[in-house]
Amino acid sequence: MAEAIVLRSNLGNLEIGALRVPGKQRRQELAMESTQKKSSGSRVHRSDRTKQIFALVSMVSFGGSAIFGIFSLYSSGLSSQHQQKPTPVAVSQESLLAAQERGYETVLQREPQNQTALEGLANVRLQMNNGKGAIEPLEKLVKLNPDRADYKALLGQARQQMGGKK
Repeated sequence: MAEAIVLRSNLGNLEIGALRVPGKQRRQELAMESTQKKSSGSRVHRSDRTKQIFALVSMVSFGGSAIFGIFSLYSSGLSSQHQQKPTPVAVSQESLLAAQERGYETVLQREPQNQTALEGLANVRLQMNNGKGAIEPLEKLVKLNPDRADYKALLGQARQQMGGKK
């Protein structure tokens, strides 16, 4: 006969649902429990195996896409080097100096007493061997700064260039 296990404590009676089953029935129950454990274990094993396969496929896919990206980057870089022909930029020193001269003249139109623009214009014109053009901004600089000897020296240099050309 089956008996229920009853536990007694000072809080009251507590019945546990497991029954004591004699002999053959108990073995059948144990066999069923064992089969259930095996099937749940095999399900866990299959689940782990599926996760491992998925992780492997993911890693291979990521590695392949990374290799493909690197390869396409290098191949596009190499092909663009062969396709592009260097275009020589022929910017002469004279054109650069002329552009600087125009820039300083633009500043001086807005600010006629701008010492930086006056000095820059004088230097550019001296580099262009235009002593006559350098004299005017240098004279303004000497008037604005009579104590600066370097402006006086540049003015003397510009006048010498003018004297040498006559």
